[in-house]
Amino acid sequence: MIHQEFNFTFFDTEFYGQYWEAANTKAVIVLVHGMGEHSGRFAHIAKKMTENDFSVVAFDHFGHGKTEGKRGHNPNFEAVLESIQKAIEKAANLFPEKPIFLYGHSMGGNAVINFVLRKNHHLKGVIATSPFLKLAFEPPKIKLFAGKILQHIAPSITMGNELNPTDISRDPIAVKNYKNDALVHNQISPNFSITFIESGKWAIENASKLSIPMWIAHGTEDKIIDYKGSKAFVENSKKATLKLYKGGYHELQHDLCKDELGQDVIDWLNSQL
Repeated sequence: MIHQEFNFTFFDTEFYGQYWEAANTKAVIVLVHGMGEHSGRFAHIAKKMTENDFSVVAFDHFGHGKTEGKRGHNPNFEAVLESIQKAIEKAANLFPEKPIFLYGHSMGGNAVINFVLRKNHHLKGVIATSPFLKLAFEPPKIKLFAGKILQHIAPSITMGNELNPTDISRDPIAVKNYKNDALVHNQISPNFSITFIESGKWAIENASKLSIPMWIAHGTEDKIIDYKGSKAFVENSKKATLKLYKGGYHELQHDLCKDELGQDVIDWLNSQL
């Protein structure tokens, strides 16, 4: 396995990216991380992929990880989708003529789902783990109201995302690593909160437009994102399938079922080839 870092500039922002190259690449995965984290938290997933001849290209979102910008803020939803396009173009340049899959987690799951529903592309398929389609809790109405107002008058203002780190995984070591990760943050602006709540609802309502295979994984005990949102999406689409992990928390890739998830991802990718 070869690991390399790269940068690209988009929307006056310097993005950080990295890729893991398999010895014999049969397809490439463009990986899109979740809210408050960064692409480096998926290095173990990339290792599993490369061991099975899938190369991985990943990047840090606006305001995340090693990418420039105010923590937890993006210019607009369209810019988020376009940044994914830039990563896809990078993957195509690095691995020409190879099939490309999208893989998104949580907020990244929302982004990749919306990308394939709204954009022209030549992707082979999509994987979404715990996609941010429906929150597992009801945000205070006053906070939602304030967020919508701030989105118009002060869209870059950020506040704490109120995420409880113990809700990400049943594995205490994974929770500890999350808390101690210097690149993890809890800031979020209305462009990441309000916009993604609305785009998640839109995705469920427009799931019938999905034109390529999609595999969704979700834990039944996810206290951050409701698995019923993933279920509703699949019920509205003829192209999507869902696996529920009984007792699974939000970050299945760091949960007690991480090995099962990793193998399930490999099996599904191979089935599409």
